[in-house]
Amino acid sequence: MKAAPFAYHRPASVADAVETLAGGDAKVLAGGQSLVPVLAMRLGRPGTLVDIAGLPELGRFERRGDELCVGAAVRQRRVERDRLTAAVPLIGRAMPFVGHRELRSRGTVCGSLAHADPAAELPAVAACLGAVVEVTGPRGDREVPAAEFVTGAMTTAVAADELVTGVRFPTAGAGDGFGFAEIARRHGDFALAGVAVRVRVVDGAVRDATLAAFGVSDRPVLRDVTDLLSTGATEADLRPATDALAREVVDTAGDAHGSTAYRARLLGVLAARELARARSEALA
Repeated sequence: MKAAPFAYHRPASVADAVETLAGGDAKVLAGGQSLVPVLAMRLGRPGTLVDIAGLPELGRFERRGDELCVGAAVRQRRVERDRLTAAVPLIGRAMPFVGHRELRSRGTVCGSLAHADPAAELPAVAACLGAVVEVTGPRGDREVPAAEFVTGAMTTAVAADELVTGVRFPTAGAGDGFGFAEIARRHGDFALAGVAVRVRVVDGAVRDATLAAFGVSDRPVLRDVTDLLSTGATEADLRPATDALAREVVDTAGDAHGSTAYRARLLGVLAARELARARSEALA
């Protein structure tokens, strides 16, 4: 199919983009890897596309203090390959699983967050790390914690007249360990189940552990699993606890690719493996 007719606007500034969005019936276009298929299938019919890809203020990609700042126009492929990304190891581990290489060459990090697909990797990574999403609108600028950003399937805390301008990821420190894994029918397909984990060790003891599960609910499911790691250090030790956690958090309906029980089993295995791996890394 072809997209329904729409007007095309290339703003000269963020303020110009926000003004256009305030007119109603407009959608933001950055990489277009999610939006364009939606338009082609006529699942969405916006009257205007606001193309922000050329705005220089949204192309920033830099480390500022203990944060990695990624503008809304920054391509996933740039983040995947840039040496700056080493400061946030979890992004580097997740990025090769985000779609296919060709899609990452056009898709943006913030676009993935704004699209809010339940099986997407980057919203889970952002929530796990405690990232902050920057939003601009007619009422001014505001910041939304990534854990609160996705409110449902394909739904976020961004209003129709607001624009995501960037995201800030906290950088890793001494004693931090990370894990990431997902299961999909083929590499690049939507994840049937996946986990992103962060473990922090202080003086040889786990002080903080966070797990974000994706592909198993209508949004990333975030859990503090610090107490869970007290049950043991190995994957085998952790399995009973992670299996119980998986049965609690998996609420997506079964489909042709896997039942609810199958996804829960996948999540339990992945969570135990990646938590044990992240703990070992943090201790090292």
